[in-house]
Order: sequence, then structure tokens, then C-alpha cells
Amino acid sequence: MSAPTSDFLRVLTERGFIHQTSDADGIDALAMSGGLTTYVGYDCTAPSLHVGHLLSIMMLHWLQQTGAGRPIVLMGGGTTRVGDPSGRDATRQILTPEQIDANKAGIGKVFSRFLRFGESGHDALMSDNAEWLLALNYIDFLRDVGRHFSVNRMMSMDSVRMRLERDYELSFIEFNYMLLQSYDFVELNRRYGVRMQMGGSDQWGNIVNGIDLGRRMGTAQLYGLTAPLLTTSSGAKMGKTAAGAVWLDPGHLSPYDYWQYWRNAEDADVGRFLRLFTTLPMDEIARLEALEGQEINEAKKVLATAATALLHGAEAAAQASETATRTFEQGQAADTLPSVDCPRADLVAGIAIGPALVKAGLVGSNGEARRAIAGGAIAVNGTKVADEKRVIGEGDLTPDGTVVLSFGKKRHVLLRAV
Repeated sequence: MSAPTSDFLRVLTERGFIHQTSDADGIDALAMSGGLTTYVGYDCTAPSLHVGHLLSIMMLHWLQQTGAGRPIVLMGGGTTRVGDPSGRDATRQILTPEQIDANKAGIGKVFSRFLRFGESGHDALMSDNAEWLLALNYIDFLRDVGRHFSVNRMMSMDSVRMRLERDYELSFIEFNYMLLQSYDFVELNRRYGVRMQMGGSDQWGNIVNGIDLGRRMGTAQLYGLTAPLLTTSSGAKMGKTAAGAVWLDPGHLSPYDYWQYWRNAEDADVGRFLRLFTTLPMDEIARLEALEGQEINEAKKVLATAATALLHGAEAAAQASETATRTFEQGQAADTLPSVDCPRADLVAGIAIGPALVKAGLVGSNGEARRAIAGGAIAVNGTKVADEKRVIGEGDLTPDGTVVLSFGKKRHVLLRAV
């Protein structure tokens, strides 16, 4: 492709969002016209999205900000009942309709932080594929859509081939997932004039199938664009920590812990994360990326505050930054640290250090707690714990009725007696 002429592709290119495109020149031309209505699908498999979803959300954000087209957020109320086999060795747990609806409600809240919703122009729209998938007549669907799919080609798709090569079971319902996602693309084109689907690189096969189905069923030319699946510089999966996923919903991960996730980024990742997960100007990012030695920590604080402000608002980001400064640089146990309530009666009786750390979300299991203690990473009220049989009791309570549990120098949680 020649150098992009549209602001949309220029921004995505210089910030590192693009992994694959089906026709970069065609996408560029549509973006220039303002007619690149684009969707990203989100299955309702959990009550919150996580950091791994931010790439596609930010791509929708830049689509709208550059005036390239209308963003469509597609909730997978229908496809979640089937389960996407992409990148998985085992069948997803089948959720009830009630669980799917609850997850959809939780997931849907995050998008208003990144997109402007409305009824006209480039205002974003949220849709749900349950509207058309649940009403399908299966026989008609097989006749009208299924006949366009080659089983030979479906067997060659990574989501199917890898499962079979590893001799892991692939259910028939999962095998149908690519038909449903492809049909979503065609249906969204018919309803809203959608011309492009975006997603992670693991969705490339499904996206290409949708483009091909559109051609066979008479839609306008459809397009696809994927982002790379990110890992950290050390090879760790993006958005995973010792305590679990980095959720976007503040009810599952506090703004402070979210800020800390970005503050603890590896040095080599700071520039890349600033480009992908903030809206800071590129010249400012270049300046921050050039910092070395201890100064790189200032760039990490800027990353943490900018990323947190996008999701949780400027006030929550500033408070998280202030809490971190008071805790780490001034040695104070800030009352705005994440806290976990604990019945005072339990503290009187005594709580073993392992379960207390699990309860606080600092570790995922008692075994992980033992390893952290053995490595000298755990402290209670600033004093390192050497005995894995240590019990936290009433005598550990500070005058304000809290106990400060720490994992390393950067992760702290207040255990609050109630």
C-alpha cells in the first residue's frame, strides 16, 4: 500500500495498531470519504472486558475521532451461546441466557468512556446479534448461508485445525461459530451499512469468511483489519497479573490497581503502550520514550495517569497517582489504597497470612502466598513476613482499624476491620 491519505489509517499505522488488512487502499479511500462504518464484536463471556480488549476499543475510538466512519459495538448475545473456539484448546463453558444478559450489561458500560453514542452522523451505535441470530430458522440458514462454506476450508482454519491437531474435542456447535460471525457481518451491512470488521489477529479467518460471504450474498465490498495480539517484552500475555485479569470495570479492579498495572510496565514497553493506550500527541510520546535510567519512571507515571484517565476519568487517575506518591515516595499508608473489609471477630480469632493475601487479591492461591513469602516479597504493616504460618490478629491493627498487606514495593491493600 502507498502512504495512507486518511487520518484514520495514518493514526493507526504510526501508533502500531495494524497487523493485517484485506485491502488497505480500499479502506483508506472509504475512510477519506467518511463512509467507513465499522464494527467490532464482543462476546459476553465475563462480567467485564479486560485490558486485552482495549486495542479494538481504541481502534473504534480513532475511527470516530478522525471522522472516518461510524463505530458499531456488537454485543454477542447470540454468539456467546455458541462459543468462539479461536485460540482455545477446550470448549467454553455454556452460559445461561440470564448469565449472558448480566455479562452484557456489565460489558456495555465501558464503551461510553471511549466513544460518543447517538443517533446520527458518526455517533457510535451498540447492537446485539441476538436480535437476528435467535430468530433464525436453522434449515433456512443452512440453505441460504451454509451452502457458501466449504468444509475443507473450514477445517484449515486455525481455530479448527489446531484443536484437531492436538486431539482436543471440537464440538459441532463451535464448528458453526464461523458461520454465525460471518453472517453477522452481512446482516450489519444490510442494517447499518457496515463496510469493515476489526478485531485481534486471531479473528482474521472469521473476518475473511465474512468478507467472502458478503461477496457471495451480494453486499457491497467488505473489508477487514486486525491488530496484533500483544505480549509484554518479556513474553507475558497482555493483561494478566499474578492476581488475575486486568479488568476494565472498576467493580472488578479499582482505578488505583488499574493505574498500578500501567505504572509497573516493563521499560521496553512504555513507548509502545503510550502509542496504543493513550491519546497523547506523538511528539510527546517520542520525548517520553527517549527517557533513560530512573527517568523512565516518570514516563511510566504519565502512561499510568493517561491510560487511567481515559477509562476512569481524570479525577480517579489523579487520586490514584496521589495515592501512589504518598505510599511509595512519602512512606504513608494512604487511606485511598484499595481496601478489603474483614469482620473484626475474624481478626480477634486470627487469620492465617495465606488466606489473608488471597482475600486481599494480592495472590491467587495459598501456594502462591507461600512462594511469595519464601521470596521475601510479603510484608504486614511494612514489616517483612518470614514465616508462612504467620497469623494476622487484632494486635496488627493500626489506630484507624486497618492492616497494610504488601506484595513487593508497589502493591498494597488495606485489610479493614468492620
